[in-house]
Amino acid sequence: MTRQLAFDLPIREARGRDDFFVAPSNALALAALDAWRDWPGGKLVLVGPGGSGKTHLAQVWSSDLGAKLVSATELASHDPPLLAQGPVSIENADIIAGQPALETALFHLHNLLAENRQPLLLTASTPPRDWGMCLPDLASRVQAAQVARIETPDETLLCAVLMKQFQDRQLAVAPSVITGLAREMERSLSLVRAVVAQIDARALAEGGTVTRSMALATLRALAGQHDETS
Repeated sequence: MTRQLAFDLPIREARGRDDFFVAPSNALALAALDAWRDWPGGKLVLVGPGGSGKTHLAQVWSSDLGAKLVSATELASHDPPLLAQGPVSIENADIIAGQPALETALFHLHNLLAENRQPLLLTASTPPRDWGMCLPDLASRVQAAQVARIETPDETLLCAVLMKQFQDRQLAVAPSVITGLAREMERSLSLVRAVVAQIDARALAEGGTVTRSMALATLRALAGQHDETS
């Protein structure tokens, strides 16, 4: 039976260790997180470009340790002594630079975690030396952290994630569709999810199969929309 209507059904994002694809671009970062007991000062900064998989890797680490995963923008709303009772992961930590309330919150949290001997994971787009912190004491503490880097995803990793995304949506596609998308698209795992979602919606609306030409046309249209808004 041909599907005629597109239903906006939620797709569960798989963020566990079994769903994390290990590739040359992220293997060293994963090894660094697994060695959290050896972090100098009990802290590590995970650095990588947008769409490289930092969030997924932080969620894997947080799940393994039972750590609290907190967005940097929400840090000031948490009670530092309560938060510092266990491991903590702060996402997008670089955005707190120049924001006094957030810098102060991270400073106090950092010190409490050190006192409690609990590990701290920070994710960011750039190394701490480039953040431009206003609090000198915070800057020196964060810059003393070990840095692990996730590189831009390669084509092999993009293919693996594309295949998983299509499988999660129960879309059967030919290998040529996956390789064609991986060769043409920007090296971003977040873009993979957006592209597959658009392809899924188009396949549902048109009631057809996912062909290579349709998939590439969808990718190019999505890339064009991104260029217009950037």
